[in-house]
Amino acid sequence: MSNIIYLGYYFKVQPLQPGVEILIAELGYAGFESFVETEEGVTAYIQKEEWHDGILDDIQILQSNEFEILYTFDEIEQTNWNEEWEKNFNPIVVDDLCAVRAPFHEPFQTQYDIVIEPKMSFGTGHHETTHMMIQHILKADVAGKSVLDMGCGTGVLAILAEQKGATALDAIDIDNWCYLNSLENVERNNCRHISVYEGDASLLDGKAYDIIIANINRNILLNDIKTYAACLNKNGMLLLSGFYNDDIPVIEAECQKYMLKLSEKLERNNWVALKFLN
Repeated sequence: MSNIIYLGYYFKVQPLQPGVEILIAELGYAGFESFVETEEGVTAYIQKEEWHDGILDDIQILQSNEFEILYTFDEIEQTNWNEEWEKNFNPIVVDDLCAVRAPFHEPFQTQYDIVIEPKMSFGTGHHETTHMMIQHILKADVAGKSVLDMGCGTGVLAILAEQKGATALDAIDIDNWCYLNSLENVERNNCRHISVYEGDASLLDGKAYDIIIANINRNILLNDIKTYAACLNKNGMLLLSGFYNDDIPVIEAECQKYMLKLSEKLERNNWVALKFLN
């Protein structure tokens, strides 16, 4: 990975919230790999080979009259990314039960302790959606269950599910970096029941799960809910996040087509995580 060249985009955002959160979500969908929030906005990084002239054309918030967003960008000098992440990665503890930390942090005296190598994959637990999904899993009965972590990022949610007793788990991400990082983190946390795959919902044909976790974004979820419903066992649970409070009606309407009933909602800074049951 040492030969990869990155471009850095430096965004100034007003108002900061929820502007920065919306911008990060949309940039992630466009192919940006990592983000560092700043006092004025956010710095976003993308591999030079993934960049193109119209990379920001579909970033809707840049066209919004509700936010003032200025930016510059340049090519990043060769960087020790692990060193950069070590400077910016702080451990978190969710509900005093689950710690998510890097290998260079001291262990926490929590019931669940997850070690994530802080590379560029989404899902360190710091983002609202990952934090809320951890909360849902902490409350769920997953012991002996089969679990799918769709859009797994770092694999943190699958790892927690195994630590809570799930016995057959698939973790899937379309991004190669996330796939490789999940493999590394699964091994790092001594998981024995998680299979990691690179791909999308087309891999789910013929599969069946008791619990499906999908923390992606609104458009992909709307496209794939039909597939998730077909893969969900009777009395199953579907956990969805990666979207905002205003998106709930359209997400719920799509789930209702497949007899999935909204059971619980968590909200954090206008992001939401929903639990559906069949």
